[in-house]
Amino acid sequence: MRSIANYDAEKYAANPSYAPVEPGIYLWHDEEDTYVTSLSFEQEPELGEGDNAAWISQYPLEDLLDRFLVWVSDFYPALNTADSRTCYQEFAAPDLADIQALREIIGRHVYLKNNGAAVDLVIE
Repeated sequence: MRSIANYDAEKYAANPSYAPVEPGIYLWHDEEDTYVTSLSFEQEPELGEGDNAAWISQYPLEDLLDRFLVWVSDFYPALNTADSRTCYQEFAAPDLADIQALREIIGRHVYLKNNGAAVDLVIE
């Protein structure tokens, strides 16, 4: 994953269920209060990731979810199309600190590296 950036979805401004907490982070008032943030990124097919936004590979995304204790809460299907290289995902967590920690990958390079004995998540 490269070119990781904040994505400020229109739904945040248009829906009163989302209250801004800090730049790029919103409190979503649903059945339970949940913190959300949206990110855009490009996949790297040369590293085994998908080659377009319609197919977002499971890894390293799954490793990010595990590392930061978040889940994908919106897939933005209208944006994630076969002719788009940029992917969009909304991430959610009940703990603000987990969303804040996830956002530290903005502007960084995230990929998996096989060290022979295991596959490590690398965040540069």
